Amino acid sequence: MVYKKIILSLLAVFTLLTACKCHQELSLSGLRCKDFDANVNGQITKLYVLKNTHGMEVCITNYGARVVSIMAPDRNGRMEDVVCGFSNIKDYISQKQNFGATIGRYAGRILNSTFKIDSVQYKLKPNTGIHSAHGGDPGFAAKIWQAEQVAGNVLRLKYLSVNGENGFPGNLNVKVIYTLTNNNELDIDYTATVTDSPTVVNLTHHSFFNISGNLNTTVEKQLLYVNANGYTPYDSLKCVTGEIAPVAGTPFDFTSPHSIGERINANNSQLQVTGGYDHTFVLNTHGKDTCLAAKLKDPQSGRVLEVYTDEPGLHVYTANGLKGKLVGKGGIAYQTRNSICLETLHFADSPNKPQFPTTVLRPGQKYRSHCIYRFIAE
Repeated sequence: MVYKKIILSLLAVFTLLTACKCHQELSLSGLRCKDFDANVNGQITKLYVLKNTHGMEVCITNYGARVVSIMAPDRNGRMEDVVCGFSNIKDYISQKQNFGATIGRYAGRILNSTFKIDSVQYKLKPNTGIHSAHGGDPGFAAKIWQAEQVAGNVLRLKYLSVNGENGFPGNLNVKVIYTLTNNNELDIDYTATVTDSPTVVNLTHHSFFNISGNLNTTVEKQLLYVNANGYTPYDSLKCVTGEIAPVAGTPFDFTSPHSIGERINANNSQLQVTGGYDHTFVLNTHGKDTCLAAKLKDPQSGRVLEVYTDEPGLHVYTANGLKGKLVGKGGIAYQTRNSICLETLHFADSPNKPQFPTTVLRPGQKYRSHCIYRFIAE
């Protein structure tokens, strides 16, 4: 019994020392845990550091269940941060953006902020003109999640989205588990259940990647492959039409690798609507998260990012909206097309498009979505 008390005391001291060390030292990416400590309306924000046996590091905050930094090796083993973000929690709260965030309750637009389930019409809170985008405002990206670091490389986050939040029906219990594997993968596992009424769910991850490790540069010279023969086009107001258009013969054909900038300024109505790529590709992977969905390569550093998912779609966004006004980690002003988002998800406005895969979740069912970002050096 005495020995047990001694062991428990030592464990308590070790935990305290580890916490103190986190607050005193910089992460590999140069972040300080104490800069993410805040009390927001009685809820506490923190920074969590995940590491694997190969020296990779991922920093995550429970504000928006966001990835703040990813340190990944180049072909020479040099670790560099490959995602946009801020170095403190105040900037995340004060500057509206989705850097590294978990997006929900519904990623993408729901047109006219309305949808029906079982003949019952629901009216959402619009936040993009008359439409609801990324779950409304505030969405999951601006919520404080309950977090538990269950291992040195695993973080579990939970959030209860209450019935009526931004107009969505049902009390939705959401869990997100981030795992940094020893295969240099950031594995993201989403689950959700609704307890009282059917709802719609479409979650995704919104990191802005620049795998060159130099966030001052554009991603236009990086090579992109997307395993998709079709995509979901927009009308002139950036509303999905419900069609699935073929990529063949268009600037959207990435079935063989092309540099991102090769055709991004082409005389194409779809690209002109969005000022670059901001479209959902219909994957050929048939829900198999062992099949390669997309591959991004930076020839200069040798870094490669592979994407795997069980989702039917991959939304590719080339940071067309960044204009140098947001200043992030290292004092870098993020310029247009300095990064790319590779978001695994269902399609926009699926609740109003019966031809698209359903996003309805009913009581007794379990929502699950899986995404893997695998980092390789060649």
